Amino acid sequence: MEPENKTRIPEFILLGLSKEAELQPLLFGLFLSMFLVTFTGNLLIILAITRDSHLHTPMYFFLSNLSFTDICFTSTTIPKMLLNIQMQNKVITYEGCITQIYFFLLFGDLDNFLLTVMAYDRFVAICHPLHYTVIMNHKVCGLLLLLSWVLSLLNSLVHGLMVLRLSFCTELEIPHFFCELNQVIQLACSDTFLNYLVLYFATVLLGVMSLTGILFSYTKIVSSILRMSSAGSKYKAFSTCGSHLSVVCLFYGTGFGVYLSSAASQNPRASAIASVMYTVVTPMLNPFIYSLRNKDIKQALRKVVS
Repeated sequence: MEPENKTRIPEFILLGLSKEAELQPLLFGLFLSMFLVTFTGNLLIILAITRDSHLHTPMYFFLSNLSFTDICFTSTTIPKMLLNIQMQNKVITYEGCITQIYFFLLFGDLDNFLLTVMAYDRFVAICHPLHYTVIMNHKVCGLLLLLSWVLSLLNSLVHGLMVLRLSFCTELEIPHFFCELNQVIQLACSDTFLNYLVLYFATVLLGVMSLTGILFSYTKIVSSILRMSSAGSKYKAFSTCGSHLSVVCLFYGTGFGVYLSSAASQNPRASAIASVMYTVVTPMLNPFIYSLRNKDIKQALRKVVS
């Protein structure tokens, strides 16, 4: 198959989750509902934290940024999918595809780093409570957030530029509901060795760095809690990090699940369906996890709603 002589690729075809025409209205309704729940739930969390002065602490500062990131993360893929179903058109332009890859990686990486920073925040709060306000001051919180943004921007920019160097063939069908980086690379006619090298290196480096930070933090947290003499103190300490630990397990669990399912299955459509878990379901569930297990958030949400 010969590469096209044009320097620009006119468009890609997003095959979506199903080819069955009768399933499209169901998919539209389902994903529209999940998107609205995700958007509304995370927006309420942001409003609750912003309006309640009692929640102006490092933990809730990072939580509000996580909610903002989740809104942006789902907004990079779901609206385009809904538009394609509604218009009965599976086309996405070359520029649109590159843009979607960039922002999907940006906010996916930002999710990853924020969860790591939040684990560090819980580590300081539980293991060094007397020095918490000194260590996690406004300047440190701002620097941690800035570092998360910079690393995410750099990683997504590198992958975006790496895709721009590729030449594509005339077969431009993507068996996914969005421009997933690995699927786009597979469509290239030019050499993709460097792309895969950078992809795997960045994934291992950033993934290992984040997971190591989270595991280290929770190892120290558990060790510190077990040394507490009071059962009440143990329960309070566990409850403060229980919501975050649930979100971490959900985020990384679904991510690894998608990776394993794609590695075990030769059907790319099955991998696309599995990826719904971390691209849509996880951001949708995060507000429920934090609000159901947190009295402060519940009270703040009641004020916002009333």
